[in-house]
Amino acid sequence: MLKSFELRYGMNPHQAPAMVRSRQGELPFEILNGSPGFINLLDALNAWQLVKELRAATGLPAAASFKHVSPAGAAVAVPLTPELEKSYFVEGMELSDVAVAYVRARGADRVSSYGDLVAVSDTVDASLARYLKLEVSDGIIAPGYDDDALEILRQKKKGRYLVLKMDPDYAAPETEVREVFGIVLEQRRNDCVVSDKLFDNIVTENKDMPEAAKRDLLVATLTLKYTQSNSVCFAYDGQVIGNGAGQQSRVHCVRLAASKADMWFLRQHPLVLDLPFREGLSRPEINNAIDGFLSDDLTEVELQYLQDLFTSMPARMSKEQKKEWLRTASGVSMSSDAYFPFRDSIDRAAQSGVKYVVEPGGSIRDDAVIEAANAYGMVMAFSGLRLFHH
Repeated sequence: MLKSFELRYGMNPHQAPAMVRSRQGELPFEILNGSPGFINLLDALNAWQLVKELRAATGLPAAASFKHVSPAGAAVAVPLTPELEKSYFVEGMELSDVAVAYVRARGADRVSSYGDLVAVSDTVDASLARYLKLEVSDGIIAPGYDDDALEILRQKKKGRYLVLKMDPDYAAPETEVREVFGIVLEQRRNDCVVSDKLFDNIVTENKDMPEAAKRDLLVATLTLKYTQSNSVCFAYDGQVIGNGAGQQSRVHCVRLAASKADMWFLRQHPLVLDLPFREGLSRPEINNAIDGFLSDDLTEVELQYLQDLFTSMPARMSKEQKKEWLRTASGVSMSSDAYFPFRDSIDRAAQSGVKYVVEPGGSIRDDAVIEAANAYGMVMAFSGLRLFHH
């Protein structure tokens, strides 16, 4: 392994020279194919920490899809329903557990995952490699690769697909250092262990939290640990379904995450699953077509573009049809990286089927937030753990 190497440039092409180096000995990863960029490595190293911790917390193979240093999705290997197989374009495919984990992670927000950096907790096999061959992705980090999987990945992107092999035993220094504008900032690394013990302090009248909800809260909470703050994450059925990252207002985090979760549920509506796409469309074009079909505010130009993607333009879903379908959503888990200062976040979350909530607590309006959760029959736990990430 190398101790350091030069990068093509930094975050932008004009930011050169750029390099990467280890603070202690050799770098903990090998480059098996491709040439990493600055943002590639930011994504890879954050994503790896997420999947490694998610694997440890749940005991299940884990995967993440990262874009611009936040997860577009994360998931563990829970079997797919027939509706999800169709929604994720994997009908008839033989998928290993590690492949299922990534299919779910990418399925959280297929539009945002375009050109992602993939991370998986387990060895990459041919099943996952064959699936990745079908999707637009920039690279992957994993603890190992089967020979046939590596051969498939090395052919992707005309041989330029980034493949990183991470040392699973690597332990980072306790202290991390960052330099901004010539000023050095130093802090203890965020080495807190996220486990279901964080959900023990239930503060609502309803205290019934099933194991599936705890699993989903682990997925959401660990995702937040590596999401740019402020952030709120929705999870369901072992995967992220909406991640609201980088907002200045808590309720805007919830609105963003909830709107993505709504889109996730709507993509499984029978009308969407049976859309008559024009032959020859790529997967990204189909994803964009679905996104446009479900949007409420298209311009005439956008509508014309959308019409060209179908063999015949189907009748678009009305707002009432969408509301009726979304009313069937229930049992969603929501985690927040800091406390909710007002009840408005709970009110919005309830509209998207949220039943289980974890947040640090500590607001002067905790009583009002708990009252709102009680009004909706939610189960809310105060973790006492803030998870800001910048």
